[in-house]
This record gives sequence, structure tokens and C-alpha cells, in this order.
Amino acid sequence: MTTTLTTPPPGRAATTVPRPVRLRPPRSRVLVAVLSVLVLVLAWSGLTTDTDMSAVEVLRTLAGQGDEEFTIFRLRLPRVALGAAVGVAFGLAGAIFQSVLRNPLASPDILGVSGGASLAAATAILVGGLSGAAVSAAALTGAFAAAIAIYVLAWRSGVSGYRFVLVGVGVAFLVQSGLAYLVSRADVSDVRDALIWMVGSIGTPPWSDVATLAAALAVLLPAVWAVAGPLRILQLGDDTAGGLGVRPEIGRLLALALAVALAAAGTAFAGPVAFVAFVSAPIARRLAPTAGLALVPSALVGVVLVLAADLVGQYLLPMAVPVGIVTGVVGAPYLLWLLAADNRRGKSA
Repeated sequence: MTTTLTTPPPGRAATTVPRPVRLRPPRSRVLVAVLSVLVLVLAWSGLTTDTDMSAVEVLRTLAGQGDEEFTIFRLRLPRVALGAAVGVAFGLAGAIFQSVLRNPLASPDILGVSGGASLAAATAILVGGLSGAAVSAAALTGAFAAAIAIYVLAWRSGVSGYRFVLVGVGVAFLVQSGLAYLVSRADVSDVRDALIWMVGSIGTPPWSDVATLAAALAVLLPAVWAVAGPLRILQLGDDTAGGLGVRPEIGRLLALALAVALAAAGTAFAGPVAFVAFVSAPIARRLAPTAGLALVPSALVGVVLVLAADLVGQYLLPMAVPVGIVTGVVGAPYLLWLLAADNRRGKSA
């Protein structure tokens, strides 16, 4: 607080009059505001890019008074809405995984959770001949099966982040082997149908998919908010958390279950969009290093990554490619840099 010295009348002591304090908003709030604006810009670009409609025509159509309802409400808006919901799901899932396990490699796509969903969905298509909601249900089942397998195999009177990551990487390799076997034995036309479950794609989803994923998030997001407090306490260490009334292992289990549910929900409708869960939280924490868990910034970064990658894949490349390929191109160098940085720290330790 800045003070000023006033000149006293003769015979009186000097006094200090405090000036009004101007409080700056916390950096995390500024970041959330900036990311929210960026999300709106990307969403608007998803609606208007590569179209002859003016901004006024788009707004009139959104208000139900335009002539391009099919283009906006059947093609563009569902894609943007599903991309945003998938970004929220993956961004939060990665942030929770990395916070609970205290490892930057802890992410559903690195640990085989998303891969388990992919394998189950591909099996449903290539072996069972299923489609539609049955494939999404298979993906949900596969994600939870992979997560349960990792948790059981990593359990040794508790779960440590290092062991969980090692087991998860092993499960991820096993899942990829299963996918490779399915592809090698399946018909080429069937493999094309299963491609979304191998690389991740938004496509042109029906509103029913958007509504289902939105309903899942409406249930999961309040649960994430409920565990955020205990999760912050867990970051202080198990002994401190126990002294504050939080049971560490139960808290970790609940948080991981929510993260798996978020990752499974996103994968069930868009496939394993690579590296979004992996990089969202680190980017958010680098932009706002005092944000703690950074759950909201991580979710918004996830939305930005998915929407931006979808725009690049649709309009900026010579031919349209699925969103998962674009995010993979962005995330793979980050993974290599992270491994190299850890290696350098290990040598210097």
C-alpha cells in the first residue's frame, strides 16, 4: 500500500493518508478470461471458415432466422460443440491424472486408458460387426477395464505414481499390439470404419452424441469440483492429508476414477484424440504457475487444442485429416522434449 505525507498545520504532527489500493485480478482469472475469449474465437471460426455466409447471416441463422440452417445446425455447430466437450473431458482428465500421480507422464493416452477404449471399440467393429451406440459403450467399457487392470497391477499396499506410470505404459504397448493384430486380420473397408477409434476424429456428429456427452459432463463436472478440495490437500503429502482428515488412498482412487470416466467419455465420442490430456495441464500451469491444480485453465486449454487442431485438419492442410493426427504432431515433440529434460535432470542429480 502506498502512503502520502501531508504537510501539517503549525503545531500539529505530520499524518499519513493511505491511498486507495488497486487490486489486480489474480493471474489465473486473467488466464481464464483470455482462454475463454480464444475459445469463442475458435468456435466462431469453426462456424464461418470456408463459407460464403457473412457474419450477419451466421448470426441470423443462429437466431433461427437465416437460410443456412442445415450448414450451421447440422454440420458446423455440432462439430464445434462436440469438439469443445471433448476438449473439456480430456483436459480435466489429464490434469487430475498428473496431479494425483505427481508425474508429467501420467495421462490417459500415455498410460493405455484411451488405448483400452480404442481396442474395445475396434473389436466391436471389426469382430462383432457393431456400430453406433454399441461401439461407444464398448469404448467406455474398454477404458475402465484398462484403468482397473493398471490399478490392480500397480497396487503394492497403495499406489505410487512411478509404478502406476510404468504399468500403464506396459498396458499401452499391449493395447497397441492388440490393435495392430486386429488391423492385420480385418478387411480394408472395415478398418476404415474403425479408423476413428485409432486416431481420434470429431467428424460430423449427430446432436444425440453431443447431448449424451454434455449430459455425462453435467454429472462429472460437479463431482470433479467436489474432489478438488481433497485433491489439493493430497498435494501436501499423505501424512499431512491424513492429519487433515483426508484418507489418501481413497481420495486418489476417487480422483482417478473421475479422470478415467472423463477420458472414457471423450474417447467414446471422438476416439483417442492424442496428447490433449497430456499437454493441457502443463500448458495451463506454465501460463499460470500459481494456479494450483489449474483445473479450469486445463479444461479451457483442452478446448483450445481440440478446436484449433480441428480447424487446421479441415482447412489448412492440402487434404482433410482427423483431429487426432494434428494433435499427435503437436504432442509428440513435447513428449520427446519432456523425456530429454528428465534425462538431463537425472544426469545432473
